[in-house]
Amino acid sequence: MQFANRLQPLKSNVFADMDTAKTIALAAGRELIDLSLGSSDLPVENHVIEAIAQSLHDPSTHGYLLFRGTQNFRQAAAQWYEQKFGISVNPETEVLPLIGSQEGTAHLPLAVLNPGDFALLLDPGYPSHAGGVYLANGQIYPMPLKPENNFLPVFSDIPVTVLAQSRLMVLSYPHNPTSAIAPLSFFQEAVAFCQKNNIVLVHDFPYVDLVFTETANLKSPVPSILQADPEKSVSIEFFTLSKSYNMGGFRIGYAIGNPQLIQALKQIKACIDFNQYLGILNGAIAALTGSQEGIKSSLNIFRQRRDTFVKALHSIGWNVPAPEATMYIWAKLPTEWSHNSREFCTELVKKTGVAASPGIGFGKFGEGYVRFALVQKPEILKTAVERIAEFLN
Repeated sequence: MQFANRLQPLKSNVFADMDTAKTIALAAGRELIDLSLGSSDLPVENHVIEAIAQSLHDPSTHGYLLFRGTQNFRQAAAQWYEQKFGISVNPETEVLPLIGSQEGTAHLPLAVLNPGDFALLLDPGYPSHAGGVYLANGQIYPMPLKPENNFLPVFSDIPVTVLAQSRLMVLSYPHNPTSAIAPLSFFQEAVAFCQKNNIVLVHDFPYVDLVFTETANLKSPVPSILQADPEKSVSIEFFTLSKSYNMGGFRIGYAIGNPQLIQALKQIKACIDFNQYLGILNGAIAALTGSQEGIKSSLNIFRQRRDTFVKALHSIGWNVPAPEATMYIWAKLPTEWSHNSREFCTELVKKTGVAASPGIGFGKFGEGYVRFALVQKPEILKTAVERIAEFLN
């Protein structure tokens, strides 16, 4: 049987590879401590679950859900954004429900790229960003993220020949996997660069609320791309309820941005799916409009886990920086493993049951690093570090 060539670059996936390694470790009798996947282990707030539960008993929620039926959710998303970032949003033309932000980053290239066009992506970066470009038969130019540049790309390094064929740039800060954050001045530079070169600017923003740095007089300690592009001239931003509200399994997110980009993504979406079950959108409305104390509680939990894990690693001589945001530790590997992060993670889970994600799975410039997700309780994180110490010794 013959398959399309576009499947070739999709054969390798960091999460699928680690899932195989974890299966082998379990079969060998290892007790698994899974730090490889950024899926929150924290519960969804009760008022959100209750909104979904009430919907289940309403037969009017059981049918197909078209765009018109998502109006209440779009209004809630627009209101949430305006309150957080102070920029007005039209819920009819500038908001689109998504099945998680990953749907947006995977499908927008189909609306923007012609075969052979370049997309400018962060390296290392989240794998689905590349997957969407491959599905659109586009080319990828990786923008290296280096510690000496605070894991921010340098736009002036992009070759002129690549720039001439570039139609799309994807940013994401706070960043997965490096956990870096970006200042508003960087986003202003990115917007000006994309305006000058007629490039669509995407900002994937799942970690908007998972920021440990406290900034006075700001509702959000990290900026939105639309604060640098308030006219929404070239920009679109993707949000998800997976991280802030622990709703990863519910698959609910949304896009806010340039109305032409929203319309184009809406056209792609119409060919692929309708929308989620209305009850899930009702739960999302409850999350966005209800008490936000759950976010503060989750943030404190992840802060405690960060501090516990970093301190434990320091105690075994692995000096990693404490991240300012996200639920990840981006750790530079010891010298003996600096050129083979995949083998490090495979051997680590095989011999200790501790699963992490190899840096190479996020791109060429991720090699030499490993990503740990803080999705276990502090005492389990300490046990994980004890096993890592045994492995390294």
